[in-house]
Amino acid sequence: MAKKVKVLLNRKPIEGPWGGGNLLVSAICKYFTEAGVKVVHEFEPGIDAIFMQDPRPGNTGISVNQIISWKIKNPRVKILHRVNECDARKGTSGLDQFLSECSRYTDCTIFVSNWMKDYHTEKGWSCNNNSVIYNGVDLDHFKKNDRINNGKINIVTHHWSSNRMKGFDVYEAVDRFIKDNDDFTFTYIGRELGTFKNTNIVPPLFGEELGRELSKYDLYISGSLWDPGPNHILESIACQIPTYVTSKGGGAVEFAGKDHTFENMDQLFRIIRSRSYVNNSLSVSSWRQCANYYLDILRQL
Repeated sequence: MAKKVKVLLNRKPIEGPWGGGNLLVSAICKYFTEAGVKVVHEFEPGIDAIFMQDPRPGNTGISVNQIISWKIKNPRVKILHRVNECDARKGTSGLDQFLSECSRYTDCTIFVSNWMKDYHTEKGWSCNNNSVIYNGVDLDHFKKNDRINNGKINIVTHHWSSNRMKGFDVYEAVDRFIKDNDDFTFTYIGRELGTFKNTNIVPPLFGEELGRELSKYDLYISGSLWDPGPNHILESIACQIPTYVTSKGGGAVEFAGKDHTFENMDQLFRIIRSRSYVNNSLSVSSWRQCANYYLDILRQL
């Protein structure tokens, strides 16, 4: 009988509303296991590959330092590094250099968008085996449904993070816009900053409940800046909601398409008032498809 492949994943799934990285961790655990791959979250004999979801320790306590030490002792083990971070995303410093250093030790890098790949490789990247895999979406939960149908244009966005770079300057401007434009509503789903005065606020939702709520709306906007591979855009597009993003959205622009961007608030308000919204062209993958793309690359390693 053939030996069962064993993969160490240095993150454990978290239940509840969280970011796209956690959704991927859950998908990897589920679909790798279904494919006959054993997924573990701690070092043990027989590990064939290490899936480094993030080089920082996280909820397993396993960082890139321990991973490198393990590889030195077990040189046949392959390291796959998924990259979904950069300094531009949250206005930090030092993260880009840290990730670049990690690339000296990895056998394969998976970037979550072509924008993310170009961002890092242009700064210097040691690993030459690089691919791009978009995140998936639960297509049973995120799909086209009946709209609110209240005679108004109902606008929506959603984030689990309340970091201002998720686009709060845009959302606060829309909050002011709808005060004087009764034909429109704006709903924010997720964690917010307490700055809205005219916006409908829905607490963070997850899974089927989020898909059911999100799919009610007519128009989706995102002001998220330099976002590596934003799941909120993939979920909106999967619901077949016309989705428009800031031209500084990084991976959001790649997902939504350059013809679905706005340069400033005046342009966004022109789009909103036009009422001639067009669906995006991106075909969104399921989480099963996404996990299988990763599995194919691991098998090649």
